[in-house]
Amino acid sequence: MPRLGRLVADASHLLRTPLLSVRGYAVLFLYAAAVVRSGRTVSLAAPVETRPVPDSPEPARHRMIGPAHDETAAPGLVFARDRFAMNVHNDVDSHLDALCHVIFDGELYGGLPASTVTADGAGALSLDLVRDGIVGRGVLLDIPRLRGVRWLEPGDQVTAEDLAAAEAVQETPVGPGDLLFVRVGHRLRRRTLGPWDVTRGRAGLHPTAMEFVAARGVAVLGSDGNSDAAPSAVAGVGFPVHVLAVNALGLYLLDWLDLEELATLCAQRAGRHFLCVVAPLRLPAATGSPVNPIAVL
Repeated sequence: MPRLGRLVADASHLLRTPLLSVRGYAVLFLYAAAVVRSGRTVSLAAPVETRPVPDSPEPARHRMIGPAHDETAAPGLVFARDRFAMNVHNDVDSHLDALCHVIFDGELYGGLPASTVTADGAGALSLDLVRDGIVGRGVLLDIPRLRGVRWLEPGDQVTAEDLAAAEAVQETPVGPGDLLFVRVGHRLRRRTLGPWDVTRGRAGLHPTAMEFVAARGVAVLGSDGNSDAAPSAVAGVGFPVHVLAVNALGLYLLDWLDLEELATLCAQRAGRHFLCVVAPLRLPAATGSPVNPIAVL
């Protein structure tokens, strides 16, 4: 816990205005568009889970509310209709964490009081800050490929040295304003071996890996896990990477993505960078949103 406190304090020297982090890099956005070669688009989201499984005991609910049985054969116009509900911050569905999502020592990012989040929603740092979307250069760092394995095992932790080594091997430097995606192979392992209780064990970043992230000045951190490993490396704090990324550095997190197709395509081309577009829902007082990030190669 003291170590995490020191890391948070150190990260505080690098605090940035959220709008500056995401919207203030107009030149970099143009650079991101320039890396597009084929125009191929790839979804970085996993299908929404609607069945109870070990990593999703309370899954999203998708229910048809129309047409009624007697409407399917009726003449004229009939609409098919459905209703959808979910816990945004679950352990399986792809989602974005807004800057109001993480409270540490009674404060949000930038030292705002946690009391700004009430039963009615977030009064500050809500999802509305990214209502115009997040667009920039995405960079994939493929850690299993670096280590010569199919996936990282639950509990394995990605270090700053791992990130730097992947950056060097892939010859794609990570820079200011980038959307950094760290693959740990979670989705491939889940599809191959089946779901498991990720609260007890999952691969992710070691808290000190955030020194690499901060030094590169990235705006968004995404992973096919939730960036935090379990068990946690910090006693008493289950999600130290969330604390450092969202609360201390003001980064948007993209959790539980599916990076498998992207990893395969990136391995077939020079460079691991691409244009990336993230469009969360318009939920003004929300702490997060389901998302379907799109990579444009």
